[in-house]
Amino acid sequence: MKNPFNSTAPRLNRKQAFAIAAIVIGGIAAGGWILGTAPAAPAGESAAPVAHAEAREHDDKEHYAGKTGAEGEAHDETIALSDAQIQSAGIGIDKAAPARIRSSNQLPGEIRFNEDRTAHVVPRLAGVVESVPANLGQAVKRGQVLAVIASTGLSELRSELLAAQRRLALAKSTYTREKQLWQEKISAEQDYLAAQQALREAEIAVANAQQKLVALGASAAGAGSLNSYEIRAPFDGIVVEKHIALGEAVKEDASIFTLSDLSSVWAEIVVPAKDLDIVRVGEKVVVRATAFDSSAEGRISYVGALLGQDTRTAKARVTLANPKMAWRPGLFVNVDVVSGETEVAVSVLADAVQSVEDKPVVFVRVKDGFIAQPVKLGRADGSRVEVVDGLKAGTAYAASGSFVLKAELGKGSAEHAH
Repeated sequence: MKNPFNSTAPRLNRKQAFAIAAIVIGGIAAGGWILGTAPAAPAGESAAPVAHAEAREHDDKEHYAGKTGAEGEAHDETIALSDAQIQSAGIGIDKAAPARIRSSNQLPGEIRFNEDRTAHVVPRLAGVVESVPANLGQAVKRGQVLAVIASTGLSELRSELLAAQRRLALAKSTYTREKQLWQEKISAEQDYLAAQQALREAEIAVANAQQKLVALGASAAGAGSLNSYEIRAPFDGIVVEKHIALGEAVKEDASIFTLSDLSSVWAEIVVPAKDLDIVRVGEKVVVRATAFDSSAEGRISYVGALLGQDTRTAKARVTLANPKMAWRPGLFVNVDVVSGETEVAVSVLADAVQSVEDKPVVFVRVKDGFIAQPVKLGRADGSRVEVVDGLKAGTAYAASGSFVLKAELGKGSAEHAH
């Protein structure tokens, strides 16, 4: 019986041995290729990614090269503009220079009539309106007829004057005759003195009747009606209020016209208690309209002595010349009260300062355009701003139209971000 454990496998022939060896060698080669480094790409293909990476790095450098400090506070990249482009964009060039900066406090105010040149016209006699030549808003001259009323009171005054004048004429005649008779020793001196006394009383009566008419602004009785009363303008001005109509019965104290000379107005200022120490009579002020771009210089002409019980503020006013009628009563204004003046070494126009990334900058003129120069600002008076740091006197900058440069800077930043 044969032992199965002692049996042996049949031997491989030479062809089978060579096949197995080839398979093993092929597997080892494949594993080495997989675990090894991939073969280098052709030179033409490897240059493109490298160039792209370098270009991207260059763009990043350009974008961040204008940053100063770790936080990157401002751009110094040039905004390229030619002279023709600068002119067409309306960009004005100026130079940083020393200036006198005014320190001021701004207070609210309102334009009002100059009460010293405003009149509330009343008839001073009751009557019925016959005509109203003056219209609302009309400019009138002193003595010009505003309205005509028929007044029985005026008729009585004129009649009194006429009677007094007649008595005066009779008294003069009597006095002349009595004086002649007395000089000729025909009549007694007593008659002459009585005639003289009657003449004096007649003269007083005439003067009294005339003064009554003058006080009313009425003329003496003429060829016209005794009751016709002409109401005339007391000075040159404009009719700003009118409360009278044809056929209306008016009382002697009714305000029928308000006439104001608007060539001079008041800017009335509301002054809090804390600012009373700087608001003094004679102080310089600048009055600026809130509704449009207009300003005027003046001096404080009055400061109230009392504070309002409810508002706890005082009233002050500035008298302004108003030749072009630009300052209209009712217009709200801001009043800059000058509290001091200081000389500064470097200043720029207020319109030149822009904000970039919440920091103040001034666009400085360079060879090919402008750069945004960060600055540190000091005092300002609404017209000029002190530059404490970042700019030297004599440096050219964009004084007007700087907002155009800010917009161009914003476009450049957006392109770099993309």
